[in-house]
Amino acid sequence: MKKVLLCTILVIFALLVGCSDDKEKAENNESKESAVEDKSDQPEKMEHVYPLTGIGTNEAANNRIVGVMINNHTNARPQTGLSKADIVFEILAEGRITRFLALFQSEKPDVVGPVRSAREYYFELADDYNALYVYHGAAAFVNDMIDNRGIEYLDGFHHDNDGKLFKRESFREAPHNSYLLFDAVYDAAEEKGYDITATYEPLPFLTKDEVAGLAGESAQHVEIDYSKNKIMEIVEFDYDADSEKYTRFNDREKTVELNTDEPIQVDNVFVVETHHEVIDDAGRRAVDMESGGDALLLQKGKVQQVQWENKDGRIIPVKNGKPVGFVPGKTWINVVPNNPGIDSSVTVSN
Repeated sequence: MKKVLLCTILVIFALLVGCSDDKEKAENNESKESAVEDKSDQPEKMEHVYPLTGIGTNEAANNRIVGVMINNHTNARPQTGLSKADIVFEILAEGRITRFLALFQSEKPDVVGPVRSAREYYFELADDYNALYVYHGAAAFVNDMIDNRGIEYLDGFHHDNDGKLFKRESFREAPHNSYLLFDAVYDAAEEKGYDITATYEPLPFLTKDEVAGLAGESAQHVEIDYSKNKIMEIVEFDYDADSEKYTRFNDREKTVELNTDEPIQVDNVFVVETHHEVIDDAGRRAVDMESGGDALLLQKGKVQQVQWENKDGRIIPVKNGKPVGFVPGKTWINVVPNNPGIDSSVTVSN
């Protein structure tokens, strides 16, 4: 009887130990699974950051910035490749028509254009950002400046319709039909002895918490008037709450990609005011991109009154002498003359 009782006690003890072990294993497994789930909930830490967008990447992010002169004449719209640009500068060329310097680095479009001729303030900007400068033709004195100042460039005039770097399209008439074949840019640059990689310091960008806490007045819409008669050359940005981006319009029409109708949307609209001066009978201008001045910064449906500075060649917003961060993403910089100035030419509304 005692033997039976002893055996029973041993069996019960073994069962209890087994259950305890099973429970401990289950708890350990659950803890491990929970740890895996917690880890998966955390955003992946990227090794690098694209310097012009602040977007993380595991790629090297050291390909040379490419700055392309893009036509904005009425007959050149819609353009191709603008949606891939990290930053676009929009500045008056001749008359009341603007022209773009589009900086590409994080994305590389297949085709960009139409490409147009060079201007001094554009190639100086490209050089300040350590970008290869791509344009199609220029006045002789402008080409001389480019050569004399050591600007690293690719000129479509020397590759006109070669089918390798530039192509003329038949659906538009010259000078609105020259397109850059982007895949050939770095090869063409290497042939000229230019570096095709570079190390860049990222622009100032806001953290996720700083973006969530953005201050400023409501800014659902901004209108920038480059004309004098309010008929042509009106640029608008309209805030889309779903995408939290600003959609661009030109002369009341949405700015889209030629082949896809994809709208041009940006995360930052930076309007800067500076001195403009007509310098010749052809209406060419000198534009001061060095001295700084008044500016507006639109982000996430809000606007801040800021200043702009040229900091080591890069145009950034500042407030009380300190840099103001961009929202990570794409940026459009509209440069307006200080006569009549931001107060007269820019309207922000809800």
